[in-house]
Amino acid sequence: MYHHCARPLDARRAFDEIPAPNPIIVTAMASGCARNNLVYPALAIFRSMVASDSAGVVDEAAALVALSASARVPDRGVTGGIHALVAKVGLDGNASVANTMLDAYAKGGSRDLGAARKLFDMMERDAVSWSTMIALYAQNGLSAEALGLYNKMLNVGGGIRCNAVALSAVLLACTHAGAIQTGKRIHNQVVRLGLEENVYVGTSVVDMYSKCGRVEMARKAFHRIKEKNILSWSAMIAGYGMHGHGQEALEVFNEMRGSGLKPNYITFISVLAACSHAGLLNEGRHWYNAMRKEFGIEPGIEHYGCMVDLLGRARCLDEAYGLIKEMKVKPDAAMWGALLNACRIHKNVELAEIAANRLFELDATHSGCYVLLSNIYAEAGMWKDAERIRVLVKTRGLEKPPAYSSVELKGKTHLFYVGDKRHPQHKEIYAYLDKLLERMQEAGYAPNTGSVLHDLDEEEKESMLRIHSEKLAVAFALMNSVQGSVIHVIKNLRVCTDCHTAIKIITKLTGREIVVRDIKRFHHFKDGLCSCGDYW
Repeated sequence: MYHHCARPLDARRAFDEIPAPNPIIVTAMASGCARNNLVYPALAIFRSMVASDSAGVVDEAAALVALSASARVPDRGVTGGIHALVAKVGLDGNASVANTMLDAYAKGGSRDLGAARKLFDMMERDAVSWSTMIALYAQNGLSAEALGLYNKMLNVGGGIRCNAVALSAVLLACTHAGAIQTGKRIHNQVVRLGLEENVYVGTSVVDMYSKCGRVEMARKAFHRIKEKNILSWSAMIAGYGMHGHGQEALEVFNEMRGSGLKPNYITFISVLAACSHAGLLNEGRHWYNAMRKEFGIEPGIEHYGCMVDLLGRARCLDEAYGLIKEMKVKPDAAMWGALLNACRIHKNVELAEIAANRLFELDATHSGCYVLLSNIYAEAGMWKDAERIRVLVKTRGLEKPPAYSSVELKGKTHLFYVGDKRHPQHKEIYAYLDKLLERMQEAGYAPNTGSVLHDLDEEEKESMLRIHSEKLAVAFALMNSVQGSVIHVIKNLRVCTDCHTAIKIITKLTGREIVVRDIKRFHHFKDGLCSCGDYW
């Protein structure tokens, strides 16, 4: 009673007055502590139970309380310690306890992946344990492992049936990998199981199609969700936004409001991001002000970030900088990064240096801001400053993530790096690309050597542009896919200006539609044009 009334001190006094509390009372005390966020006292009670266990005091209920508490402790070694105590009293073979233990490891993310998988391989697995492990891989970006485990689950037999949790997790894996073909197969299974109307699975389908470049299919899946929640609406708004369909995103937002649902913190992130991607400056300003005045939602770091990005891309750099200075929360690295990127677009070296210095103060080890500043100097022809930053990166031992592009073909993902010659078809790819470049030049393509941010001569720059990962991925896909099918390319960094121009011309020459997902947004290339309107 005291615990349910949020009076844990009174509960403790009552507990201490009991001469010999039985297992039910001890477990109730530990559970109450956990319920009131007193996780360390809850764990201490469990440890004392184990230490004094001479008559089977520790039961399944007590173990479940301890494991649930351990999942909320920052020190991830605690879960391992509780695991050992649970094993000591012989409860690690209990299905409910093992699943809760697996969930506790999952809460630790990538740090506990090894321990979680070891437990998973040893335990008696049911649908819950399979779903938890698949979700753990998917949430940590290990798409191949998640998909592999999902396929293994389908083949294992023993009455294991796919459930909503597993499907949502494996759809997330497809989302991260941009694996549209695999995602479609999972969606077909969702339909067969009659889960298309399920709000959680349905929202995962919407998110998967949106982030795999098929926003029109996302909209169809969205309409099939029977009772949409705020996450469903926000996912659809975000889906349109990342494809640059700002007006459509705002239309969905208005539909949501018309349905009686009130937008929340997350919804406004999706709305403002959509305005930013589509360059809807006036609309973005309106909804940024309305979220406070009409809906009582104070802007957070994500909303400020969207506005800085929107203002910066719209050439309102002083307004963006002014917004950062007057914010009620401390600007984070993403905020200064958005301003720095806007300075790169509009070639404002002075403000770029201010933004970069703030970034260095927040995180001196992040190579991205050094690279971006170096690129800004290079584009301005300030080669000595660009070289100074590159030397600084080397002396500090910082590493820039390598640029790569990937294409999914017949269920297999093909990865390409700059100048990559590891692919089995690399000779054919380069030969095809050379012929394609000749046709492109006849059509008026001239390499944009400003995209090569090194002090090289023009011929060397042109050679570097020829082997960018986007071009290799597109050439491979053109060679190996059916005429008329849409090509989907995933790029881990921002698509470069030259590749953006080149792909526009390629679509005109080949009559193919190409969708590129870079780190910021989607680019739909068709008939020599891009959906971003060259605004990215």
